[in-house]
Amino acid sequence: MTNERIYLLEEADPVIFYGINNRNLVLLRDMFPKLRIMARGNVMKIVGEPLETEQMLKFLHKLETYAVQFNALPENVVAELAHGSQIENHKDPDILLYGANGKPVKSKTPNQEHLAREIEEKDLVFATGPAGTGKTFLAIAMAVKLLRSKQVRRIILSRPAVEAGEKLGFLPGEMKEKLDPYLQPLYDALMELVPQTKLREYMESSVIQIAPLAFMRGRTLSDAVVILDEAQNTTTHQMKMFLTRLGLNAKMIITGDISQVDLPKGVSSGLREAERLFRDKVEGIGWVTFEETDVMRHGLVKKIVSAYEESERTRLPEKRETPSDTGSSATHGSADATDET
Repeated sequence: MTNERIYLLEEADPVIFYGINNRNLVLLRDMFPKLRIMARGNVMKIVGEPLETEQMLKFLHKLETYAVQFNALPENVVAELAHGSQIENHKDPDILLYGANGKPVKSKTPNQEHLAREIEEKDLVFATGPAGTGKTFLAIAMAVKLLRSKQVRRIILSRPAVEAGEKLGFLPGEMKEKLDPYLQPLYDALMELVPQTKLREYMESSVIQIAPLAFMRGRTLSDAVVILDEAQNTTTHQMKMFLTRLGLNAKMIITGDISQVDLPKGVSSGLREAERLFRDKVEGIGWVTFEETDVMRHGLVKKIVSAYEESERTRLPEKRETPSDTGSSATHGSADATDET
């Protein structure tokens, strides 16, 4: 008689593994009726004869591997794997990863495929283009994929806290409550990709960190995927500060839309300056530009983006006829003031 205590894989979510109302646990007890199987959290206890216990452990490993890879473990899959089905039979090479509730995440346009390849191959990648093209979501999805495959130990997500009409100081609550609305799009993407209980665990243990850009100063970010979203709202000074945080075994992904800059008048965008300095000029830096054809939101969004782009093109000749007051990258007491650290 053996008494085994089993710990589920670190990435395995017990809620997914045991199934709704513990249905998978019931199936396991039916499959191995001579064993006593008890479970609590990520710990399973198995009591029985050595040979049957060993068979059970091998089967548990198959179930864990499937649950981690597909973020789901339906009852029918438990039965299929019990009858000798291989995990490889369930794989789809076009799927980047499986999100919460087993939802498959794929690249839907050529530019999204390009971005996924660049992230895999390069340590610093910029993704620019209009809203709704999936830049941020795909960047976070690739970060989660790298975390699951243990290529990195953590994910760090950041955004500049720049107002788009509302003033930060007038929002209710303490600092965290004031900043959370700016970071909510990052939370939204994570909730689609990581099961709720696992996401809470990652956040509490700082495996996944979400912080305003100003909190990046002084850090060296190693063994991580670091994503800067809404980078068009960084100043040149802030962009330089962020890029120089890159540490060993780390990847940085910077996303933004040059057409939606919310910086004060006279302050130049750090993303626009980075494009001038790095695009097609520095080896090892990837740059992917999304177009309005990549927009994946409601069909009207493409038309809205197209209308704004056409309006911008018709106004360009008028701008050339009048002196520009956009300011140079050397401005700026105001640029430094936005970087409060």
